[in-house]
Amino acid sequence: MAGDLDRREFLAAGTAAAAYALSGSAFAQAADPTTLGIGGAQRLIRSGALSPAELVEAYLERIGRIDPRLNAFVTVTGERAAARARELEAELARGRWRGPLHGIPIALKDNIDTAGVLTTAASAVFADRVPDEDAEVVTRLEEAGAVVIGKLNMHEFAYGATSAFTHTGPVRNPWDLERIPGGSSGGSGAAVAARLCAGALGTDTGGSVRIPAAHCGIVGLKATYGLASIRGIIPLSVSLDHVGPMCQTVADAALLMQALAGYDPRGIASIRADVPDYAGALRRRTSSLRLGVPRAYYEDIDPQIAEAVERALGVLSGLTLNTRGVELPALPDSSPVLVEAYAYHADLLRDRRDLYDASTVERIERGADVPARDYAEAQYQLKLVRKAIAGAFDEVDVLVTPTLPVLPIGIDAARRSPAEATGILVRNTAPFNNYGIPAITVPCGFSREGLPIGLQLSGPALGEVDVLALAHAYEQATEWHLRTPSI
Repeated sequence: MAGDLDRREFLAAGTAAAAYALSGSAFAQAADPTTLGIGGAQRLIRSGALSPAELVEAYLERIGRIDPRLNAFVTVTGERAAARARELEAELARGRWRGPLHGIPIALKDNIDTAGVLTTAASAVFADRVPDEDAEVVTRLEEAGAVVIGKLNMHEFAYGATSAFTHTGPVRNPWDLERIPGGSSGGSGAAVAARLCAGALGTDTGGSVRIPAAHCGIVGLKATYGLASIRGIIPLSVSLDHVGPMCQTVADAALLMQALAGYDPRGIASIRADVPDYAGALRRRTSSLRLGVPRAYYEDIDPQIAEAVERALGVLSGLTLNTRGVELPALPDSSPVLVEAYAYHADLLRDRRDLYDASTVERIERGADVPARDYAEAQYQLKLVRKAIAGAFDEVDVLVTPTLPVLPIGIDAARRSPAEATGILVRNTAPFNNYGIPAITVPCGFSREGLPIGLQLSGPALGEVDVLALAHAYEQATEWHLRTPSI
């Protein structure tokens, strides 16, 4: 406990010092620039009304004040972010503008490699791990002008959906500090919701972008499998792993996705595909879109979630052509996750077993004795279901489901029953990792206790344009995304 408090005090002091190092100019705007999100900030930066240095300073100051209560960050790269902001400011002075992410502070889940910066996957196993090379998505973000402001806490090695099991202590939900933010990208969800960064990256193997986004009341996008490179990301299951944006709005997610998408010749899962203008897609009319409602995903869900999603369906019906029930292809009986997770961790378990959380070890070791023929069959079934899902879109364009069947539970409850908590949370999200198709969650309501509720929209492979267009249209027709936690 004392060590955790020391770490938090150090984090707060370090971020405050880094913010002070950026001093020398007052904020160009009277309003708090951390409220602007990506879209609002980039317009002011390009016009010269707000500088990257001022924006980074504002976020570092807020992290120092707020994060000790949330535990969203593992590492804050304050000095590096300050220096990067000054470089980008100088570029603007010379007339170079890299695009809408120029000078925008972005934080990364701590399983995404950053050269020269600690990358731990929230585990004592990697407590001192400093990569030599950036992940491909980090390279793309920096080329687009983003400022990496820190590394975010997560469920240990991404093998869980609560973020209650981490080397540096559980992440807390900014809407209720005694509840989980979801996972495994819990720090990403909490940080964006609490405005500790303008946007964040998470990874998603069974819902780990969409679960915390829904639990924290923000937007989370898992694009088509392979559209964004996973090279340089500590894997859970290469067959199912995705990386994606977590933001305050759909428009912000589209801007981040634009930078992430594209073929990586060194990426094992990367696909060749045309990358459309995702931000431009938000202007598309949605009146011709056909909605599909797979009612199996609406069974056994919290009544408050059911009520909120039915209301959302009513709004969506007014934005689209028609709505019909659909059945989705049956999912495989087995998954490659068990074997692929064990394969990555086998040597580490032999040498550093005592540094893992016991719940993580228990999950990893489930893959130790899976026969080779079962793994081969799981791969075969995965390929079949990814072909079969295309048929679900013969008569519909976008699927609509609740993102999650339950509201955020308490951290203590999550720690008592980690497997059960994760099993419930991934129920509506994991199928879309198997299908390999794009899925986004957007806020669609709040419970009586003031807890966020998410709506999941999905489309066919490489159908991000329609998914983003409809998600944005729904967002603009409602006001749920305007609510922020009072922390």
